[in-house]
Amino acid sequence: MSGYSPNYAWVGSPTLFNGTNDRTGGDSTTTNLNQWFDPGNTAYIIVSSAMVLLMIPGLGFLYSGLARRKSALAMLWAVMGSFSVITFQWYFWGYSLAFSYTGKSGFIGNLAHFGLKDVLATPSPGSPLIPELLYSFYQLQFCATTAAITIGAVAERGRMMPAMVFIFCWATLVYCPIACWVWNLNGWAFKYGVLDYAGGGPVEIASGMSALAYSMILGRRQEKMMLNFRPHNVSVILLGTVFLWFGWLGFNGGSAFGSNLRAVMACWNSCLTAMFGAASWVLVDFRLARKWSMVAWCSGAISGLVAATPASGFITPFGSVVLGICAGAGCNFATKIKYLIRVDDSMDIFAEHAVGGIIGLVFNALFGANYIIGLDGVNTGLYAGGWLSHNYKQLYIQVAYICAVVGYSFTMSAILAFLINIIPGLHLRASDEAELLGMDDDQIGEFAYDYVEVRRDYLAWTPSRNKVGEADAGVPDSDRYGIAEHGDMVEGRDPNSEKGSKHSGNEHTGIGGDRHAGGRYGNEHKGNHMGNGVDGGSAHTGVQGDRHAGGS
Repeated sequence: MSGYSPNYAWVGSPTLFNGTNDRTGGDSTTTNLNQWFDPGNTAYIIVSSAMVLLMIPGLGFLYSGLARRKSALAMLWAVMGSFSVITFQWYFWGYSLAFSYTGKSGFIGNLAHFGLKDVLATPSPGSPLIPELLYSFYQLQFCATTAAITIGAVAERGRMMPAMVFIFCWATLVYCPIACWVWNLNGWAFKYGVLDYAGGGPVEIASGMSALAYSMILGRRQEKMMLNFRPHNVSVILLGTVFLWFGWLGFNGGSAFGSNLRAVMACWNSCLTAMFGAASWVLVDFRLARKWSMVAWCSGAISGLVAATPASGFITPFGSVVLGICAGAGCNFATKIKYLIRVDDSMDIFAEHAVGGIIGLVFNALFGANYIIGLDGVNTGLYAGGWLSHNYKQLYIQVAYICAVVGYSFTMSAILAFLINIIPGLHLRASDEAELLGMDDDQIGEFAYDYVEVRRDYLAWTPSRNKVGEADAGVPDSDRYGIAEHGDMVEGRDPNSEKGSKHSGNEHTGIGGDRHAGGRYGNEHKGNHMGNGVDGGSAHTGVQGDRHAGGS
């Protein structure tokens, strides 16, 4: 019997599936089920799955660095906890609801693959190049990454247990239906001809809109606690971004479902879009701040990678350059939308993921090319491409799909968050006292830094009295805290009661701790990115309270 030898003129899987058992692929006790698949393609997708898995801790580091020190570990826990929930959900019924080929509704699958039943060696729903067992594992990483993006909405005031309940329900009722729409052969968007390569709809728009809905139900952070807000560790933000970038090459490259030219093109396009996105974001911020922000570079790179997710396997390299420029600038300006709608999207998930995904999907209609699609050797001649291939109707197909995903994901997520919030014991938000202490203390009981308990906020080193006197020995402990609410807690008073501190601040006003506030917002909010200060003045001006405060 001759050994395996690839035939590069062949279109499709290396050996045609004989169909003797269309449920499992055959009996492994009598048949070598590996014969239907190229071992190189299988190995590539296994490695790509491992690369995508690294995006999950990468998101944890990103969110942890963006949060304040006292909630840094809670963000890591939220992301990794969501991975545990999604792994169970995907095994239990998530994969079946998204990809079962016997579910004919076009909206959501059935439970034919409940508990991965009969998921083994048939050619996968995504590509005949890999087995369904491998495809289900690869798609698990997609769902888990999307959940990890969404869970950033809990930042600095959300409780962990209700968030985990939400993520399980969200994966079942939001992610699985949208994945079914566009990636299941029976999905309505797939049949409609939507071009969504690696998840502009189910991954990017769904996570961005769901995080916005969760943030809306959760409410804004306390303004009086936001005076000294800033990302606490930019080095950790960069570390998370590098993890994400590495994993994204498996995310986009692996979505070609084989070690082929389309995978290489997707990786090239991803890097082009990321780097031009980073450059455009940095330049937009530089025009205001006259500083070369590292956080801006990370944000721009991520927004470019987000836009490349639906587009990298469809558009040309030149289209990717234009896409990166548009995504970096567009997502940057989109960070201002939360001011208009007054929702504390603290990690700017909507601006970077929802808006970036929308831009990428639109570019598929403009720059999609049929010769790029055929580079995988499987889809040769099957897709018309976009305007570059004179398929002008693709634009309204993409727009209709975008509207459907935006409306469904936001509405369903808001309903889920609202219902969970009214269940006794599952209220989404921690108390004001817990928010003041930090989520690490309140929810986790451990700290990212061993000195976090000493003085969590910079202002806590400053006495709240203007004149202490010649000696500090007689100053009460409560007056040694610049943040008055800390002093109230030291004295055993409720920091939110009328009998507590007289420095009550202005609760829930202003913009609530922005990641990306432009310099012009400083003047609009009385020289302070958090609205009025604790004492009603404007003592804390400049960059406090945002990720990207520009200059004057």
